[in-house]
Amino acid sequence: MLDPQAYRDAMSEIASPVHLVATDGPAGLAGMTVTALASISDHPPTLLVCINRNSPSAARFIENGFFSVNSLCVEDRPLAEIFAGRTNEHFAEKFTHGVWRKGLTGAPLLESALANFDCRLIEVKDVGTHHIFFGRVEAVARRDEGPGLLYQRRGYRRSAE
Repeated sequence: MLDPQAYRDAMSEIASPVHLVATDGPAGLAGMTVTALASISDHPPTLLVCINRNSPSAARFIENGFFSVNSLCVEDRPLAEIFAGRTNEHFAEKFTHGVWRKGLTGAPLLESALANFDCRLIEVKDVGTHHIFFGRVEAVARRDEGPGLLYQRRGYRRSAE
């Protein structure tokens, strides 16, 4: 069997865009930094995001039934650190940073994001250590300004413009 550390080391060579996923609703506010995201279809518009099942926020995403994906620009790097859990701020405290508004579904949308995807959770699959959330995209917004934030070799990088 392949050593998990060898797999993680090889995956660290792949540059990935950095996103904040966020939710709000009856279970409360929650958000985290992710790089495991993919577009599934444009008809209907659907994406997937992977979240560790051990995350304290995972249950809130499932119970709320809605989430946003906010693609970060380089200037949002401090937010990536906060939402990655590298500070002592949890749940609603994280949302005191950045400018947020409610989307169509009620999910929080980051104003400074390069793109926002407002999603309805339509399915959850468990694979290994992670939940795979499938989201039907209900609304999008984009801001065509500046380079995106990437994560590669366990550090943040700037995308090409």
